[in-house]
Amino acid sequence: MIRKGTLSDFDFFYGLYMHPQVNPYLLYEMMDEPTFRPIFEALTQQGVLYVFEVDGKPVGMSKLVPMQHRNSHIVYLGGVAIDPAAGGKGYGAIMLQKVIDYAVTMGFLRIELSVAISNKRAISLYQKLGFVQEGLFKKFSYLKSENIYLDEIFMAWIKDEN
Repeated sequence: MIRKGTLSDFDFFYGLYMHPQVNPYLLYEMMDEPTFRPIFEALTQQGVLYVFEVDGKPVGMSKLVPMQHRNSHIVYLGGVAIDPAAGGKGYGAIMLQKVIDYAVTMGFLRIELSVAISNKRAISLYQKLGFVQEGLFKKFSYLKSENIYLDEIFMAWIKDEN
């Protein structure tokens, strides 16, 4: 099940965003809870955080950020992660399909994302679900912990083509 994240989900989101296996692929550097809390509260207030639950337990997360005006048919998908403790069970594919279905029911025709070129596992999963590479962003993200810039692939899922 996919549901909107709430303030009561702070511990889950913080734990997943700051998990050492997950953090390098997400937007935020490692930080303490007091530093992350206002970021989380702003995202929650914007209504862009989503929780994926299995048997009532949160196991995954994503962010859906709607575009505006002439791009209002597009939603940006980010912050995609499955709790490593729940990994290897196919939850990533299930969650992403539910996210796609949810976005379509909300009227979006196009879902965009970027993914580190080194994240082969995620790229493969996105392709399996119908996302297509549309471009390459050179030195798009900076990973402070390793003092490196990462290239990212820009991908999109388009309703009429799936």
